[in-house]
Amino acid sequence: MNSGDLQALVDHRWPKQVVASTRQLAAAGLDDRVLTAAVKSGTVLRLRRGAYVRSRNWHGLKEWDRDQARLMAHFESTHGRSRYSHVSAALLRGLFVWEGGPAVHVTTQYANSKASAGRDVRTHRLPLAEAEKASLWTPDGREVLTTSAERTVLDCARILPLEKAAVIGDHALRKGASIEAMRQLLNDSPVVRGGRLAWDLLAVLDARSESPGETRTRLMLHSLGLRMFEPQVGITTREGIFRADFADPDARVIIEFDGVAKYTDYKPAADVLLAERRRENALQELGWAVFRINWQQLNRPGELRQRLYAFLARHSGTQKRPLPA
Repeated sequence: MNSGDLQALVDHRWPKQVVASTRQLAAAGLDDRVLTAAVKSGTVLRLRRGAYVRSRNWHGLKEWDRDQARLMAHFESTHGRSRYSHVSAALLRGLFVWEGGPAVHVTTQYANSKASAGRDVRTHRLPLAEAEKASLWTPDGREVLTTSAERTVLDCARILPLEKAAVIGDHALRKGASIEAMRQLLNDSPVVRGGRLAWDLLAVLDARSESPGETRTRLMLHSLGLRMFEPQVGITTREGIFRADFADPDARVIIEFDGVAKYTDYKPAADVLLAERRRENALQELGWAVFRINWQQLNRPGELRQRLYAFLARHSGTQKRPLPA
C-alpha cells in the first residue's frame, strides 16, 4: 500500500477521539499490520505503548493540547487504573493551565518504580481521603479517576510557582470549587510538605478572574503594591456598560489585559476592534484612561513596571496619590 492510500485509510477509519488505543483502532478496522505500516511511514505517531495519534493532528496541536493528548495516551495505555492528580487533574477538569509541563501526574498510596510507571509519569505518594477523590467520564462512558477540584488546587500549589498555581486556582473557584473547603482540607491534611505554599495561594485567589492573563495581571499589580485596582468593574457609558478587567474608580484608570481570544472569539476581528475603539472613546469622554497589557509584556515585568508607573504619573487622577516605591 502506498503512502497516499495508507493516509486515506487511516483518516477514513480513525475513531472520533484524537488519541486512540490499539483496541479502539482494531475495532475501527486498523489492525496491527496497518498500524505498524502507518507508524513506520510517519502517518501515525506512537505516544506510548498502546496509544496512538495521527501525525497531522499532533503537529497541529498547541503545546497545552499536546499535554492533554499525552494524558489521554496514559489513560488508554493503562486502562484507566491510575488516579490523576495535580496538573493532570486540572487538565482533565478543563481548568486553565499555564505552562504545566508534559508530565503525567498520578497519586497512589504506594511508590511506583519509574520502570513500571514510565518516564513521562510523576508519581506522588500521598494519602487521599474519600472526599478528596472524584471521577470524571469520557465521552464513551469510561470512568477517569481524579482528585477533587479542591484537592487538585492544593496539590498544584505544592509543586508549582504561585503564578502558575493561581491560574488553576482562580478558574477552579470560577467553576464552583469552594475556598472554604480548601481551607478545611489544608487544616486537616497530614501532608506537611508544601503547606505554606498552599496557604499563600489561598490568600491570593479570586474567582472574578476570567483568563490566565487576568490572573497574572492581578498578581503583577499586587506585587507592585497597586491594590486599589478592582477586578471586573462595570462602567456605564453612552455605548452601554463597559466591564473593565481592572479599574481604580477614584483615579479613573482602567487596566485591560489584551488576550488574542478577546479579539477573535465569536465575531470577526475587525468588528470587535471597531466596537472596542467606540467603547474606549466613550470612556475617555468620561475622563477614564486605559492602560493595556498583553501576554508578552507580562513576561517582561521590569519594563512593564516602568511603563505602568509612567502612565499612572501622567494621569491627573493619580497625581495626588503617591505610588509605591
